[in-house]
Amino acid sequence: MAADTTDIDDIREQARRWLADDPDPASRDELTAVLDGLPASAPELADRFAGPLTFGTAGLRGPLRAGPNGMNLAVVTQAAAGLVTWLAAQGGTGPLVIGYDARRGSRQFAERTAQVATGAGRPALLLPRPLPTPVLAYAVRQLGAVAGVMVTASHNPPQDNGYKVYLGAELGGELGAGAQIVPPADAGIEAAIRAVGPLAEVPLGRAGEVLGDDLVAGYVARATAVIDPDGPRDLSVAYTPLHGVGAAVLTAAFARAGFPVPGVVPDQAEPDPAFPTVSFPNPEEPGAVDRLIALADSTGADLAIANDPDADRCAVVVREGAPARSELASPATGSEDRHGWRMLRGDEVGVLLADHLMRRGVTGLYATTIVSSSLLRAMCAARGLPYDETLTGFKWIVRAGGGSAPLVFGYEEALGYCVAPEHVRDKDGITAALTVAELAAGLKAQGRTLTDRLDELAAEFGVHQTDQLSVRVDDLREIADAMARIRTATPTTLLRQPVDSVRDLLPESDVVILRTATARVVIRPSGTEPKLKAYLEVVEPVSDGDVAAARSRAAAAVALLRAEIAAALGI
Repeated sequence: MAADTTDIDDIREQARRWLADDPDPASRDELTAVLDGLPASAPELADRFAGPLTFGTAGLRGPLRAGPNGMNLAVVTQAAAGLVTWLAAQGGTGPLVIGYDARRGSRQFAERTAQVATGAGRPALLLPRPLPTPVLAYAVRQLGAVAGVMVTASHNPPQDNGYKVYLGAELGGELGAGAQIVPPADAGIEAAIRAVGPLAEVPLGRAGEVLGDDLVAGYVARATAVIDPDGPRDLSVAYTPLHGVGAAVLTAAFARAGFPVPGVVPDQAEPDPAFPTVSFPNPEEPGAVDRLIALADSTGADLAIANDPDADRCAVVVREGAPARSELASPATGSEDRHGWRMLRGDEVGVLLADHLMRRGVTGLYATTIVSSSLLRAMCAARGLPYDETLTGFKWIVRAGGGSAPLVFGYEEALGYCVAPEHVRDKDGITAALTVAELAAGLKAQGRTLTDRLDELAAEFGVHQTDQLSVRVDDLREIADAMARIRTATPTTLLRQPVDSVRDLLPESDVVILRTATARVVIRPSGTEPKLKAYLEVVEPVSDGDVAAARSRAAAAVALLRAEIAAALGI
């Protein structure tokens, strides 16, 4: 008991020191209330001081709460001070451009970042209002900024916020201009953050220059230039931004491109940091697009599209007949049939977009990640196009090939697509939606659909059936235990076939890849959530043109593979 008392006393002292340096009265009151609740509040206080949020290649992300292990004004002030110090140490010139979404605290965090930058003598440019992440990525390149900051937690729960950093051409180089940071920049920024002294000594200037709407208009104009100006435009689309910031920009882009303006789910149209109509603001989650499908049904839409809250991801839902039970995907993937509508998997949208660009004659490097379907590799091999695959994350995808060929398209299975790297060197849910609409309208003019095109690809290259086993945990040790188990007791057979390849990417990345003659499994912890993920793929050839039979066989095999991997992981 004495040890427990000593621990509480130590944490109490840490909290008091934090309170003395916290610039936000609201956070100070919040933390004071936790202190007043001791000893009953000891577990919560310990969690808040378990350690600082670490600045990694995804920047910062965490719950909105007082203390070093949360997103708050003190943590953001320290992060901004470390960032501008690091930029100066690298000799970086030019302004810092800052964007933000509509989550709680986002505007305050953006304005404080601008104050820290101007206080250090660096110009700061603020986007004019809450806007999609792709607009910030575009602005970094368009404005010749040394770096960009986007305050967003993307599709995390409502209680979270985050802080992503992009570099301009001067420090990011040709491949990283307007892209998210990669090592060693993350470690350098983290070290600079830890070296920041008392926050009261961080000089603050004015809250930067607020940019005009001409920047947003420029993004929209460049986005619409991605598609053929003379293609078919007869397409009815239902859309939801999931209470995020995508609606105004996406509808403006569709209108400028000549498409009918999509119908927007009314009670999800406006930004709302509480995300009141969804249990989790991610279009892949069960139930997240139910209102979208209802709107599509009631309006007779040809297609339904959802962005995640910061609009860098794009989900596509298509109308089709109810599939056979064996073809239904796991509800956890967000791809289950919903009364004749089906959300396409990220891999399906990825290969549809790639195939569309290839048919348009777009040559150059096509890239995806190690957890995505192998179909893109097969397509590039058959069509004589360069291909590369990377670790997960668009920070790696946009650097694919190391400059050996210009990147023209990249995607990851988690609904992220980059259809115009020279426009936005990151995933972009707005241009992806436009390009999907272009493809769907062209097929509609021929009396065909996106699923018809998927069947064509399956007939040519075989059915590449993918699924995901995703397990959320409360204790991160469960993930470590499962990864250790798969390494020490690696399956020797899967689907009654020998495992002929085992690849362990440690120490570079905590990933294990298993392969048989017809199957592949990639196992890794999530980089942004407390989840263990296993990405499953089975390739089934199509015999006598019977795609439906091949899909049925592949779906059954993936279901069996899913059970085998769950058992091997002990989850």
